[in-house]
Amino acid sequence: MRIIKYLFLLFLLSLVALTIYIATQKGNFTVESSKVINSPKASVFNYVNDYKNWPKFSSWISEDPSIKPSFSPTTIGRGSTFTWEGSNNTGNIETLYTKGNDSIVQKMEFDETSSDVYWSFKDTVGGTKVTWKSVGKMDFMLKVSSFFNLGTKNTLSKVYNKSLANLDKTLDFENSAFSIKINGIVKKLETYYLRQSFTSKISDITKNANAVFPKIIAFCRQNNIDQNGKPFIIYKTYDTIKDLAKVSFCIPIKEQIFTSDGSDILSGKLVAFEALKTSLTGNYTYKNKALAETATYTTAKQIQIGSTFSHLEIFTKGKNENLSPSKWLTEIYFPITPKNTAPPVVYKKAVNDSLAPQHKTKKQDSEFDF
Repeated sequence: MRIIKYLFLLFLLSLVALTIYIATQKGNFTVESSKVINSPKASVFNYVNDYKNWPKFSSWISEDPSIKPSFSPTTIGRGSTFTWEGSNNTGNIETLYTKGNDSIVQKMEFDETSSDVYWSFKDTVGGTKVTWKSVGKMDFMLKVSSFFNLGTKNTLSKVYNKSLANLDKTLDFENSAFSIKINGIVKKLETYYLRQSFTSKISDITKNANAVFPKIIAFCRQNNIDQNGKPFIIYKTYDTIKDLAKVSFCIPIKEQIFTSDGSDILSGKLVAFEALKTSLTGNYTYKNKALAETATYTTAKQIQIGSTFSHLEIFTKGKNENLSPSKWLTEIYFPITPKNTAPPVVYKKAVNDSLAPQHKTKKQDSEFDF
């Protein structure tokens, strides 16, 4: 009995000594994990930059069904926040700022452990090299976990490595799944819209759209202008050799209006026209494949694309409607040249009361405002 008491006392003394040892260890840590993600840099950056996607790849969330996530009204970019609460851990993270498609800086609180978080995205062979780095200070429980897992780096690296593997797997499916359908010739109805137009690099279209569309939408709200559909882009010209396009970023509205002089947001009207319609389901990065398939189709069917403008893209379903890129829908309209028809014959009564044929050509309403 006495031996048992001694053993128990020895155990308590050892436990106290271990606790003191762990508590007095330095709490500062730096953890960094990297992985090449098999997806374009812009796609990876945009996915990580939106907190609504985090439950899909964050291993500490996806592996704990008890966690309940909550988001700030804006989940993208500076000022956005993401909070989670579960039986095993709680935390929150805030985006402090971002730089292009290159980097994200965040502040994270994880079970009372605070850290500064840095993401970097670099083009590389095979996709995008993503580096996820945390610099912070541990609380006591993380010190305990770190001790039994041979260090903080080993503990958090497991979490980060699993999360990056999940990110690669998720994006690989989402960005590779797409389909293209040639819908045939349709009638595109008349549309009033607000626009901002300029010449852009084709490679910068997505970045410019993300900046311009919210600006026009905000203009509509400030001036009580009713929107009437999804955002679209009119490509007046499309030069793949020079990587340049003359474009109008447009928000459809219910009624025609006129903006004040000096405004960089102008109004326009797209008159009804016949078009060849192509639907792209999946990530917008496959747009060029949709354009190529349409070109092949028009050649095979001897369809003459019109010269009024190159084409029009409507973002029918995007990240605002669905977080999965594989379910996005872009509808592309190519104006076609009407088939030649003989002018109508109009008979006019002559002076001698005989009927003489007169040719009269009806004026075509084919004006487009850009």
